[in-house]
Amino acid sequence: MTDPLYHCGFVAIVGRPNVGKSTLMNHLIGQKISITSKKAQTTRHRVTGIRTDEAVQYIFVDTPGFQTFHRSALNDVMNKSVRETLSSVDCVMFVVEALRWTQADRDVMALLPKNTPVILTVNKLDRAHDKLVLQEYIDRVRAEFEFAAVEVVSAKHGQRLGELLEQARGFLPESMPLYPEDMVTDKSQRFLATEIVREKLFRYLGEELPYSMNVEVELWEEEEALQRIHIAILVDKEGQKGIVIGKDGEKLKKISTEARLDMEKLFDCKVFLKVWVKVKSGWADDVRFLKEFGLD
Repeated sequence: MTDPLYHCGFVAIVGRPNVGKSTLMNHLIGQKISITSKKAQTTRHRVTGIRTDEAVQYIFVDTPGFQTFHRSALNDVMNKSVRETLSSVDCVMFVVEALRWTQADRDVMALLPKNTPVILTVNKLDRAHDKLVLQEYIDRVRAEFEFAAVEVVSAKHGQRLGELLEQARGFLPESMPLYPEDMVTDKSQRFLATEIVREKLFRYLGEELPYSMNVEVELWEEEEALQRIHIAILVDKEGQKGIVIGKDGEKLKKISTEARLDMEKLFDCKVFLKVWVKVKSGWADDVRFLKEFGLD
């Protein structure tokens, strides 16, 4: 990696909630580090994923979906995160859903920087069967913003991701890699553990899951060939505890078991995981509390 033509830079992945941003980043780096869910608005932290190829290192930043419908300190923080991310990257992938263009998409587009290259990234290619209709859709979106490039992909099925990477490479500066070749994220194991638990919550609780919920590590001990981890699931109201725990504790048991298996695979060691639910009223509107979680 001493080639003077080596490229390295930061790429932001932005879009309205639930267009597939996290799925896209996970596939681009070849490893799951950002949670995915069919329920919108699951990403809260800026997650950095790193892909190192022979001639380029991409540093991906996965932002929260820009939120306009529900006002709270949490959502204000998430929207601020989007703006700050866009002001400090070399390239932006603006992800939209093929054949769907909404006011929420326009709200995010209004935040796009004018002096940074933006790639219109049309996701869910597998849903667009008529090429002519797809082209008309792309033309309609392009008429509203001066995009530097356009690429159509299917993040879920891994289609045309190589072409998207090549487009992004052209906008990255000549630079030596900023991270080691085998590094795929700058996030700690503690952060990744909480993300894994949050994903299971979204997956198994579905529409029952309250948005006013978060996850925190209360104990992390490293023993020989074992990680001992205690994680608390925070809910806003006493009545929400039962939703997470489920009848006879079955939901919480399933969430905990699958989270443990994912952690063992990711951390490459045995994990003893204890998960429980506790109430912390008003946390989503408590700015001080959000700062403690690194969400400010």
